Amino acid sequence: MFEIINEKRGRSAAESVKVLTLVGGTQKDGSPEPIGKLQVLAGECLAVVGPTGSGKSQLLSDIEQLAFGDTVSGRQVRLDGNTAEDFLHTGGIVAQLSQKTGFIMDGTVHDFLALHAESRGKNGKDLIETVLSITNTLCGEPVFPESRLQLLSGGQSRALMIADIACISDAPVVLIDEIENAGIDKHNALDVLVKSHKPVIMSTHDPVLILMADKRVVMKNGGMENVIQSSDDAPGCLSELRAMDAQLTAARERLRRGKTL
Repeated sequence: MFEIINEKRGRSAAESVKVLTLVGGTQKDGSPEPIGKLQVLAGECLAVVGPTGSGKSQLLSDIEQLAFGDTVSGRQVRLDGNTAEDFLHTGGIVAQLSQKTGFIMDGTVHDFLALHAESRGKNGKDLIETVLSITNTLCGEPVFPESRLQLLSGGQSRALMIADIACISDAPVVLIDEIENAGIDKHNALDVLVKSHKPVIMSTHDPVLILMADKRVVMKNGGMENVIQSSDDAPGCLSELRAMDAQLTAARERLRRGKTL
């Protein structure tokens, strides 16, 4: 129904995934990736970091496609030990939130949520209020049931999509591409997705989001170069960065509203 849901077909999407495993392939120069195996558990967040051109987008693409040695990187993606060949012809497996998002259908928010819930065999009446409540904690301007999808701002659309992924979508794996550029409360958005008890893989340059993740994979030369646990970072770093980020956010909001600093 909207472009963030990539319906990679496989086993029933309603079946939760306990562990996503990345099996290393090759770097740009053809040499084996330094990290040969990386696992992300349900309810765990992996940050994908590295400079432009390091291979972050290819890693997300491999997961989106459930690669099994058939992409440029040669990686394999396994869900609970199963490869893509075991996931053909049933429900959507991967939900992806990208920087460029938009709704295809022309209708109200209520209609969209009701249709999506019905297509997943869920009671939309019970879920719509919850989805909207979460949506309105993530964006500055409120979204109402009667709001038309085509008139939502970029931030409102992304907030609605995040709440929908967390509450309605059956896709057991979540991919996020630079959520810091989505025009929403990025920290709460990540919390919402992680609490959906799905493996969450996030490409980001934001230091607070990187430290909020359970671990991060450092990309270099097209390969997985290193894995760092967030627990290895100096104590207090996250709270200090959060305070700095809050100051910048407050200043940004004042300027956006036409006020002076």
